[in-house]
Amino acid sequence: MKNTKIWLAVTGVLLVILGILCIVYPTATLFTLAWMIGLFTLCTGISKFIFAIQTSDMLPNSGVRILSGLLQILIGILFLCNTFFVGLSLAIVFAMWVLFESVLIAVQSFDYKKVGYNGWWTMLLFGIAGVILGIAGLYNPDLSADWLSILIGIAIIAIGVAHLFGYSGINKFEKFMKNM
Repeated sequence: MKNTKIWLAVTGVLLVILGILCIVYPTATLFTLAWMIGLFTLCTGISKFIFAIQTSDMLPNSGVRILSGLLQILIGILFLCNTFFVGLSLAIVFAMWVLFESVLIAVQSFDYKKVGYNGWWTMLLFGIAGVILGIAGLYNPDLSADWLSILIGIAIIAIGVAHLFGYSGINKFEKFMKNM
């Protein structure tokens, strides 16, 4: 169990460090994410292409699967060669998601008001704030990219901290197992 504790602590510390790096270097975070998407798209395209070639005798419409695999390979290569475009696209998609969800929250706040929920106005304020942030992100994708990188960093830090709490609580499991 001692090795388990050590690895849990190491994992937690490394995740916290990675999260901090994501926050401190938001542009590098976004371009790394864009590069990973390109790499995964390239790999899935190669895999799909090989599958389509190997099963062309068994499965109908193999030409469509071959074309799909080649298209994914091409997209993967384009993404790998142009991480700026992919990073910018991720930032715009993120801003659009924030805008859409925030409008939905603002609209739903009135449903909560109808049923007598006292916190409806808080939902409305957060919805309006999200709409403003979403629009700002669409007008300034660099800002949206920074927000996305910071959120990724915060999420990674949270997972790392959870691992560290797991490390500090694993003794309870050891005691529980001994008492069984």
